[in-house]
Amino acid sequence: MNPEKNYVGRFAPSPTGALHAGSLVAALASWLDARAQRGRWLVRIEDTDGPRCVPGADREILRQLDVLHLRPDEPPVWQSQRQALYQQALDELAQRSLAYPCGCTRRDIEAALSAQGHEHQRHEERVYPGTCRDGLHGKPARAWRLRCGTEDAPVRIDWQDRRLGPQGQDLTHAVGDFVLKRADGCWAYQLAVVVDDARQGVTHVVRGEDLADNTPRQIWLQRQLQVALPVYLHLPLVLDARGEKLSKQHGAPPLALDDPLAALRTAGQALQLPEVEAGDVDTWLKRATEAWARRWVDAR
Repeated sequence: MNPEKNYVGRFAPSPTGALHAGSLVAALASWLDARAQRGRWLVRIEDTDGPRCVPGADREILRQLDVLHLRPDEPPVWQSQRQALYQQALDELAQRSLAYPCGCTRRDIEAALSAQGHEHQRHEERVYPGTCRDGLHGKPARAWRLRCGTEDAPVRIDWQDRRLGPQGQDLTHAVGDFVLKRADGCWAYQLAVVVDDARQGVTHVVRGEDLADNTPRQIWLQRQLQVALPVYLHLPLVLDARGEKLSKQHGAPPLALDDPLAALRTAGQALQLPEVEAGDVDTWLKRATEAWARRWVDAR
C-alpha cells in the first residue's frame, strides 16, 4: 500500500434513522479508503436539519458502526454543536460581499423564473434569478446566499473524480446563487459540510454518486473561504427493487446486525470487491482493506 501523507477521511451520516444497507456501503468505503492509505477516519453527525432528525438515531448509528468494528480515530462531532463556526464563515463571506441576504420565498422565485420564460421541470434545479443580489427591495431578509458569478462572468467549476473522471459544471447557469443559511434558520448542507471538512482537515471525501452534483458548489465555496479542496471519490448507488436509491426516505429497513460479518460481505459485494474469505469481522476488514488498496490506491 502507498500511504497518503496526512490522509483524513470521514463518514458523515444524517441522524434521520438507523444505518441501512446503502449507508453501510458509504461508511465501509470511506473506512476502507482511509485504512488503505494509513490515514485517519472520522465520524461526523450531520444534524443541522433539526426537524428531520430522529431522536436517538445518532446513538444508534454509532452503536451500529461499533458492532461492525468501523470505529473512528477521534470522538465523533455533531454539527448542531458547531453553529458558531458556520456563523463565523458566513460573517466572513458577508464582510467580503460574497454572501448577501435574500428575502425571496419559493413562490417569488418561481414567479420570477416564469416571467423570464423558464418553465420548471420535475427534479430540475431552480436557478435563483438574482432578485436580491443588489438589495432586499423592502422585503425582510429570510435566507443568505453565495454569489456564483454573473451572466457576463459565469463561474465554471472543473474537477477530477477518482471514479467518474473529469467533471464540470457551469455553476452560474446550472445552480445560481445558492443558499448558505435557510429561511427557517437552519444552516444549509453546503456551508456546514465545507466548514467542517476544512476545520477537521479532511483530505479525501468518499460518498455516493448522488452527491456528485453538490461538489461544484462545495468547491466554489471552498475557494471563497480559501480552504483546501479535498480529493473526491463518488461511488455507485445501492438501488432498491424499483431502481431507486436505497434510502430512509424510500423506506429502506435498518441494518440487521445479528451477523455483522454477513452485513459487511454484502456491502463489499456492492463495492465490487473480490470475495473475501474470513471467519471474523477483523480478519475480513483487513483483507477487504488490502483488496480496496489494490483497486483504488496502488493502481493510481
